[in-house]
Amino acid sequence: MKDLIAYCGLDCERCEARTATVNDDDALRARVAKEWSELNGVSITPEMINCDGCRVDGAKTPFCEALCPIRQCALGKRLETCGSCPEMAACEKLAMITGNNEEARRNLGGA
Repeated sequence: MKDLIAYCGLDCERCEARTATVNDDDALRARVAKEWSELNGVSITPEMINCDGCRVDGAKTPFCEALCPIRQCALGKRLETCGSCPEMAACEKLAMITGNNEEARRNLGGA
């Protein structure tokens, strides 16, 4: 499995936070912070938009680092991704992503 597939199946290579980090793009950080703040009803600053990827060493956004329930669960179970979890099909946390994202399901080995 590619290292830049997150525990939940999202492709970190396509994440604008990772793109802003890799390219050190402050304008993109500002745009993403504004968009994510509006989408999530929280205050996200451009300084928070630094992430190298969910499953790789390096920077993480505050949400990805400590708040994402999917990442915390997978880390606790020492899983490569949720695709190797026997409880994946019934997982309500994961369904928040895979329920409306066919690509994430495919990335985890689901249909």
